[in-house]
Amino acid sequence: MVQKYQSPVRVYKHPFELVMAAYERRFPTCHLIPMFVDSDVISEETSEDQSFHKIERRCKLDVDAPRLLKRIAGVDYVYFIQKNSLNHRERTLHIESHNETFSNRVIIHEICCYSVHPENEEWTCFEQSASLDIKSFFGFESTVEKIAMKQYASSIKKGKEIIEYYLRELEEEGITYLPRWSPCPPSPTKAVVPVVIPALPITPTISIEAPPECLNEIQVCKEGSSSPGSLNDALVASPDDKLDADYIKRYLGDLTPLQESCLIRLRRWLQETHKGKIPKDEHILRFLRARDFNIDKAREILCQSLTWRKQHQVDYLLDTWSSPQVLHDYYTGGWHHHDKDGRPLYILRLGHMDTKGLVRALGEESLLRHVLSINEEGLRRCEENTKVFGRPISCWTCLVDLEGLNMRHLWRPGVKALLRIIEVVEANYPETLGRLLILRAPRVFPVLWTLVSPFIDENTRKKFLIYAGNDYQGPGGLVDYIDKEIIPDFLGGECMCEVPEGGLVPKSLYRTAEELENDEIRLWTETIYQSASIFKGAPHELLIEIIDASSVITWDFDVCKGDVIFNIYHSKRAPQPPRKDPLATHGITSPAGNNVQLIDKSWLLGQDYSMVESPLTCKEGESVQGSHVTRWPGFYILQWKFHSMPACATTNLPRVDDVLATLQVSSHKCKVMYYTEVLGSEDFRGSMTSLESSHSGFSQLSAATTSSSQSQSSSMISR
Repeated sequence: MVQKYQSPVRVYKHPFELVMAAYERRFPTCHLIPMFVDSDVISEETSEDQSFHKIERRCKLDVDAPRLLKRIAGVDYVYFIQKNSLNHRERTLHIESHNETFSNRVIIHEICCYSVHPENEEWTCFEQSASLDIKSFFGFESTVEKIAMKQYASSIKKGKEIIEYYLRELEEEGITYLPRWSPCPPSPTKAVVPVVIPALPITPTISIEAPPECLNEIQVCKEGSSSPGSLNDALVASPDDKLDADYIKRYLGDLTPLQESCLIRLRRWLQETHKGKIPKDEHILRFLRARDFNIDKAREILCQSLTWRKQHQVDYLLDTWSSPQVLHDYYTGGWHHHDKDGRPLYILRLGHMDTKGLVRALGEESLLRHVLSINEEGLRRCEENTKVFGRPISCWTCLVDLEGLNMRHLWRPGVKALLRIIEVVEANYPETLGRLLILRAPRVFPVLWTLVSPFIDENTRKKFLIYAGNDYQGPGGLVDYIDKEIIPDFLGGECMCEVPEGGLVPKSLYRTAEELENDEIRLWTETIYQSASIFKGAPHELLIEIIDASSVITWDFDVCKGDVIFNIYHSKRAPQPPRKDPLATHGITSPAGNNVQLIDKSWLLGQDYSMVESPLTCKEGESVQGSHVTRWPGFYILQWKFHSMPACATTNLPRVDDVLATLQVSSHKCKVMYYTEVLGSEDFRGSMTSLESSHSGFSQLSAATTSSSQSQSSSMISR
């Protein structure tokens, strides 16, 4: 498995030339880096106008590794080759390094870059990316990997400290400014003169640690080879896409190098695959924490949550959801100031809540919607408190008062609704609960706890503090977590709490099972997105009739399963009514309404209908948004077609895998979730689906015809 490392952007509030002067003081050796024994210049060259300087060094390190491991490898020191390319004209320093020996067993590759801050030319930025690939090492692969990760992590903060140490040293010497490079007339006697120093004899070494030039802000992230992005990509992204180290500390908290790197890499992957729908950094970090910063696991649950939020329009819940009056009157929960850590405080008087009455009056889905709105409000309050208190606040504290809890709270449908709510919240709002204070737990509480605890994540359960009777009033109780001035009056405090006292919901407000069922169907089908299944030989097609020329067809779809090909066709005549049994060749019937075919098999492409966009292949997990400006009225057909893998080119015989795949209908099924909208050209700009600023190779055909006023379109695919 390849280990990859990515640093955030580190900022030195000093000019580039001064930082370079401090950097050069680290050679040939640095007393601040005990493991950095020595370095020798192998080659060096300078351009005629002195604007470009290239130097190659061989660095000698004394790695802190077990003596036994060194004896087995037969070495005492570790050697690296490091190449520096300093461009005075562009004010950049690119550093590339790799291990010199045992490269057939261990491959370490690092890239560092110093550059001018994009918004302040008097500041300097630093970035680094690295990869570690241990193919084999005498059976000690795991040990070597741990040593490398430990050495990297321990040197990250030290790297910036060393530069700042030499900057202070320069200041003490009275050097606070160095002039920038400026071109001068070339000298007729000067030429490019490479200086080559013979390399020292190479002794067997092991490649475990990075050279000191790159012992800076490395971030560690353990992930598989499928992780997106290459080493060079890490240093060419636009500044707006990068995370600043100071920003991370201010708004996200103190993260370890491993955690910073995981956040950066997962964030970059989301930018590549979910453009326009990137969750906030705090939200990404919550999912990483929920999976112990395992990128693959965090990515899986985060993508599932993003799809869920999109399908049910959860992002708009606070603006669209209006709580029924019965919730205002009988739901015994509400926000109440904040705890001593600045976290928003939510109080729930569960013992006073008539769970049976609320379920009978509202239904499970309405209760769930209300709880989701509470969580969305909690996220908003966390952002506000982060600004107010000047430190990262990413979760809230919940105080649950169980006074009055009895057997009626164990009503089976009520417990079922509670478990459903816990399941949804755990999946989509991980690491939002900082602390749960359970007060006045009665004897019946262990029964309820036995029922619900298996559905609560272990990390969440560790945040529970349970007090029986009046234990919360003593040492180690409520006053340790909440300021005395805001303890609610019903708990012996002096602060008035606006949380409703609850009570029994009148039976006159109860609704019939049929009414509740219809309401639940309405709640969870109120989505602008539709789902469709695509099978081999049975594409899904959507008909759009255009009356006015120059209308704009926009689309937004996610490929939930399998790979599909997206096409757009135009026809002057309406297709036949959609066929409902497209899977007859498989001997099965598709679910009603989620697979429709419009193009008749007797139609000829180019005669009965024409293609107005080049086909776009979309991979599983991709989000695709785009638009097409129509030229002609008529009927436009959006088609999602099953994408078959290309057959083996070296033989005409079918592969075994292909034969087996034909026996499994499930392997020939794809699924998409889509939304389309037709806009007038005057309404296109500013629409929630307009993507006029997004372009890709998808619109090659359209781009070719735009010049002849036949068509205009733009499209974006997020990979």
